[in-house]
Parts: sequence; C-alpha cells; structure tokens
Amino acid sequence: MAAGAAPPMHIVALTLEILYLFAPCHGTNVKIGVPENYDGIFPWYLTKLYNLPPNHTELAVTGDDEGIFGVDSQFLYALKPLDREKQPSYSLQVSFRTPAGRQSFTVEVCVIDKNDNVPTFIGKSMRGSVQLGLLKGIPFMQVEALDRDDRGSVNGELRFSLQEQWPRIPSSQMFSIDSITGEVSLTEEGASTLDPEMCGRYKLSVMVRDMAGKANAFFTTGIVTVEVTGNTWASPDPVRFQENLPGPYPIPISQVKWSGSQAAYSLEGEFPEMLFTISGEGVIYLNAPLDRETQDQFLISIVVERPDGRVIAKPVELRVMVGDANDNRPTFPQAQYHTVVKELAARGTEILTVQAADNDDPKTDNVRIFYRLAGQIPESPRGLFRVDRDSGVISVQADSMEGTAPQYTLTITAEDAKGLNSSCTVVVTVQDENNNPPVFSKHEYGPFHIPENAPVGTTVTAVLAGDADVRGGDSWQVNYHLESGNEEEAFTLVTDKQTNEVALVLSKVLDFERESEYILVLSAQNPVALVRGRYGHASTATVSIYVDDVNEGPILSQSHYEVTVREGEEPGRVIATIRGYDPDSHPIRYSLQGDTKKYFSIGKYSGELKTVQALDREENSTYTMEVIAVDGRNSSLSASTLVTVQILDVNDNSPVLVGDYSWKYLCTPRWEDQALVLASRDSDGPQHGGRLNFSLRSDATVRHNWKLTPINDTHTNLSLNVPYLAPEVYTVPFTISDSSSPPRSTFINLPGNDNSVIQQQSHAKVTGHGNRSDQYTSKPACQLVLALLFKGGSVMLHKTSAGMLQNSLLTLNIQTLDALERSHLFPNTLVGRAQPIIAAST
Repeated sequence: MAAGAAPPMHIVALTLEILYLFAPCHGTNVKIGVPENYDGIFPWYLTKLYNLPPNHTELAVTGDDEGIFGVDSQFLYALKPLDREKQPSYSLQVSFRTPAGRQSFTVEVCVIDKNDNVPTFIGKSMRGSVQLGLLKGIPFMQVEALDRDDRGSVNGELRFSLQEQWPRIPSSQMFSIDSITGEVSLTEEGASTLDPEMCGRYKLSVMVRDMAGKANAFFTTGIVTVEVTGNTWASPDPVRFQENLPGPYPIPISQVKWSGSQAAYSLEGEFPEMLFTISGEGVIYLNAPLDRETQDQFLISIVVERPDGRVIAKPVELRVMVGDANDNRPTFPQAQYHTVVKELAARGTEILTVQAADNDDPKTDNVRIFYRLAGQIPESPRGLFRVDRDSGVISVQADSMEGTAPQYTLTITAEDAKGLNSSCTVVVTVQDENNNPPVFSKHEYGPFHIPENAPVGTTVTAVLAGDADVRGGDSWQVNYHLESGNEEEAFTLVTDKQTNEVALVLSKVLDFERESEYILVLSAQNPVALVRGRYGHASTATVSIYVDDVNEGPILSQSHYEVTVREGEEPGRVIATIRGYDPDSHPIRYSLQGDTKKYFSIGKYSGELKTVQALDREENSTYTMEVIAVDGRNSSLSASTLVTVQILDVNDNSPVLVGDYSWKYLCTPRWEDQALVLASRDSDGPQHGGRLNFSLRSDATVRHNWKLTPINDTHTNLSLNVPYLAPEVYTVPFTISDSSSPPRSTFINLPGNDNSVIQQQSHAKVTGHGNRSDQYTSKPACQLVLALLFKGGSVMLHKTSAGMLQNSLLTLNIQTLDALERSHLFPNTLVGRAQPIIAAST
C-alpha cells in the first residue's frame, strides 16, 4: 500500500468494531469482545479494569475452569487463543478486598467470530423427487448445508447455486435453486417438458458458499439426485346425479389426489357456496339437492396447493351433470291472451296459437304438453271453438259466427304426462264485418225553406241513415256525399260520428234572384268496403230546399275608387262612374259626402262623378269623398265607397326670383370668391319646376362683365366676370327657366337710372374701395345698403331700411376702428353715424 493511502473500508470497520468492543463499560459489570484465534504474544492483555478502587488487595479471577484468564495490575489478560466454535463467551468474577470488605463484579467476555469454517452439505437433503405436472417455481426439495461460523454474521450466511445438470435433456435448464433457501424447483422449460419416459433421473452439481457468496468465501460442491415420478393428478370422470335426491347429505361424488408432497385442496366454480366441498384427502362431496331447472350442469375447478398457499399444479376439472325429474308444471308465458275473429270466418279458421313451456329437460318426455279447452264464457252457444291437443292452435269450429256474442273468454289448460298443469284465458273478440249497408228511413226529405239572407253556417235539416252492423265500428260508421244538386257548393255536410246523423249546413250566401230552389241527392256509404251485398236505392235520398226572397240593399262593384284629373281642366267632365246594382232590381240613388267645397257632383241615378270647377294642384293635390248608394224603395238599405281624386300637375307657373337684393353690393376691384346668391322658386311640381336654370341675356357686354354660377336646383351665384368695373349701379338682365318641355321662363331686368321696380327686377351695385370717400356713395335705387368688405380685422355695423335702425348685424373686415375712420367711411364714431353709407328710399 502506498504511504499515506487510506486503508480499505472493511479494515477500518473492523478496527472500529474492536475498539468499541474493547472500550470499558462504566458501571458495576463489564462486557468486552475478543476475537478468536489470536496468534500474538501472550499473555494477551484484553482490557483495563477501571472499576477497581485504588486501595484494593487480594485481586482474583474465578469462573474460568481452563485457567485461560488472569488479572495483573488492574489488567485482564488471556494466556491462549479463544475458539468461538468451542465456547462463544465467558462469564468471569473479579473479586478484591477493600477496607470496607471483600467485593466483586462480573466481566462478560464475548468471543468474536472469524470465518474459519467451510460450509458442508447435509447428506439426506441431497436426494429428492419431482412429480410430473408440477408448476414452475414450486419447490419439490430443499438442499441444506451447515457452517460452524456465526449464523448471525456474514461468515455464516450461505448462498446456493446450480453449477451443472446431467443429462441435459430435453433442456440444459430444467431446474433452478433458490440461492438463499436452497429450494429446488422446475424452470418454465422444465415444467413444460418434464417427461419420466425421456429422463427419469437427473444429477445436479450444487455449490454452497459462505460470506453471502462473496469471492473470498469458503465453498463446497455436492451432487443432488432428482428422481422424476409420474402423478395421479388428473381430471376425474364426469358424474351425473338426479335432481332432488332425498339424501342423506353430504354425498361423496368423486376424489382426486396429488401424489407428491403434502398438499391442500380447494374448489372453484359457478355454484352456490358450500354446495360442493372437498376434504383434505381429496374427496369431493355434494351437500344439498340439485335443481336441474336452476342449473343443469356444473364445471368444478379443483386447485391443489402447498400448505403455504402456493399452487402446485394446474387445476383439474370435474363436470357434474344434473339428471331431470318431472317436477315442473307447464306454464304459459302470459296469463291472458287477446285475439280477434271475423264474424264471417269459415269453419276451421285459426285464430290463435298458445304455447306453454316446461322447464324440465327438453330431451325427455317430461316436457311433452297436451292442450284442452276447459271452459267458455258465455257458454252458449257451445261448439264455437276448439283447441288442438298437441299444437295449442285455437280455431273456429262453428259454421258461422254471425249472431253470436261480441266477445268470448276461453280457458285453455296445458298438462304434461305426469298430470302437472296450468291454465290461461283467451279473450276472443268477434269482429264485425261490413255486411249491412246504411239505409235511409225515407226516400225524400223536405221541402225545407230558408231565407236568402240566412247566415253561412245555418243548419237546413238533419237526416240519418241507419246501419245494422255493430255500433261504433267502421262497418257502422256512415260517410255521406252530395251526389248532385250542389254544383255551386252552397251546402256542406257535417256528420256526428257518435250518432251517424248528418246535418245539411249552408256554406255560401244564397241569392233568390239567381237560384230559388235546390234539389240535392244524398248518398250514404260505409268507410270500409261491403263484404256482402251492395248499396241500393235505400242508401240514397233526395232533399228539397226552397230559397225565400228577401229585399236586399244595393251592392257597389268597388270598395275604393282611385281617380286622376289634370289641374285646370274644364269643369263638367265625367271623371269616374260609380257602378252599383240592386239584387232585387230596385233603382239606386247616389249622393256625395265629404266634398265640403262642392268641387264635385254625382249623377243621382247614373253614378257619374264630375268636376264642378277647375282644380288647382298648387291649392290642393288630393281630394277624398264618400259615395252613398241607397235602395230606391227602401232608404234604410244602402252601401258606400271611398273615392280619392289625385290632381295631376300642369306647368302653369313660371319661376320667380325670391328675396330682396337692392341692398347688396359687389366690390371692385373684384375680390376672390365674392358673389351675390340669387334664389328662385317654381310653384309647380318637381316634374316641371324641379331644376331652375339661370342664364344671362345674350349681350356681349353683359356676358363679358358678369357671370352666373349654379349652386343647386334653385340657387345661383352672380359675380363679376372681369377684375374691375367702375363703381356704380348696373343693370344685369337674366332669365330663369323651369325644367319642363317646353319650359316656362321669367326675364329679370335690372335698370340703372331710377328707383322703380319694373316687373320682376333686381339691381347690382358695384362699390369701389380706396382712399376717396366719394367712391362709396350709395345710389338712390338701393332699398338697403350692405357695408363694404375690407381685408383685415372686423367691426360690426348696423343695417337700416327706410331710415329705421334694424337689429341685423353685419361684419366688416378692417384692421381697426382708426383705420376705418382713415378710409373716410366713418369720419367720426361708428355708432349713430352710419348715414354717409346708407341710403333709404321708400
């Protein structure tokens, strides 16, 4: 070992253990550990006895018959090596004398084991036998070995291993050994391929090591002989037992046996708990009677186990079959059946098959069942039905079921060969067939009278066609039809399904003048086809109905009239004719209501609607009135209708200029975006006066100096077309035209030298801007003057008309009030001195 290197860990551990064991124990007694087989210098000092007082005398050691131990100067020593296998421990008494008297204490010396013994096999454990059928991993023998070293330490901890197997057939790995317990078992290959006929004996080389199998352990090898034996573990033959055996119980029914090592048995399977049990000897018992109808066979799995509960071999099976005893009565799946037979069914007609079931063994005669008719309610007439003895088929035995009761209840009995029986009831309903047509009690009904003004829904009469079939059935129900006489569908039929009575109901308004008499042919039939006979005259009847005349009021052809008239049309023209008629051919008188201004008139007997005066759409575009039609012989009978007259627009209005422009000015030199906004209006509708067009007179000077720019359909801008005009009042002639074809126009002329307005006229006033006050003098033709526009700051001026100060405000753009005064517009103050630039005229 290199200098300074740490010793191996096991050496360090051993040193610590020895130091601990040699450490003195404080107290009355001392216990120390001493390793065996010491081969050093003797005497071998083991430990110092710290318990000895300093003034002791006559020190002695007892309890050592061999004279191995002694005491010298408070030290315990040994004179020869110790052998743990010979004696593992010593109990020594150390005595001494003190002034107080003789005293002693005990020293326990434990001999520490060293691995100085080789493990050896126990001979009788080296032979064993394995049974055919043993499962893998189940021990069949145990190899045992001894080691004299301490079993509580690693020195005596043994490990087993399998080294070799002879012969190596059918596999070289037939066996395995548990390394700790030494138990030998089959491998999976061994369990599946073990065959005594192929190889009846195996020899196994087994090694045992101490030190838990470490590399430096002592070991021994030995040969284990394994005999392969057959086994009686197999499924027993099936057994059969009759159900309901009287006993006594338990009854042994079979037996199994595991021929190898000691085993315990148990049963598994689908059977009630404790019905089957097995003893420790493998005898299987039946503990209660069996019921084949509950379970007709049992498959019992028999499990073999070691005493520790581990399964030894695959389970074997015992099949127990239960023999039948006739212990069940036949039963019907339901207690009551319902069926139907037609009343005209022929003899032998099958109406129902009943089948009873017997829970006994179907392979025996115990389940053979016989049927019989045990009762009939009502009992009369007899012989209507029969039931087949073997099949359970119920059929008609009578020649006919006509005239019988509507329903019968039959009792059917099912019986087996032993006489065990049960019964069920069969309710047979005799189904009515349509073998009777409906018949009217009379061939003719009426005549019946009904006024022509009878309301829709009025019942004229009710009749009945009787049917001899069973009441309530389809064969009894009657469907009625009007075969003729109702081509206009003036009547409808309403049938009461509870009584078969049919009501003849009015479905349209009657008119005596158009139809005064109805002859209706009524037929009656069933909803299902007749199976016997046919429909004859008795199933048809005639109904006569007279319509009584009633005076009726007039009727107008329309509930609302829409009329159009062009405005300005000459009065007296017929614009509409109101059409009416009287069902009784009485004369009709017409009148108007709602025409408060008497614009219209109507012919008293002709119904012609006329205009009384020319109509103006601009005054009113729509008129609504009511026309009343009165029966000429009975004024209480009348009818009315609404008439709406729409007046159509005619281009009868010229466009006009709207507004006062006498006070407005334009500045020269021309300012950017400066213009007068001119507004116009046309009283006609949009189709004539929708878009109004402004145009200058075709004069070169006018068109050179001025410009019209449209804003929308009714407004345009008037502005200078040149940069500069001399400041004065100019006449600007222009025309306003509507959008009709041909258009209507208005000529506008702006005269420049007088104050009067000729026709429709306006004036354009051009005012200069500079330093001379005379350039801003207003002309007398203006009715209202607008202050001039300047660039710069703003100041508010009042407008005045006819010498009166108004509240309208106007903004001037000037730098300051001082600048305004310097421009000679206002030589003094602003308020109260506006007259130099405002001229008023009436």
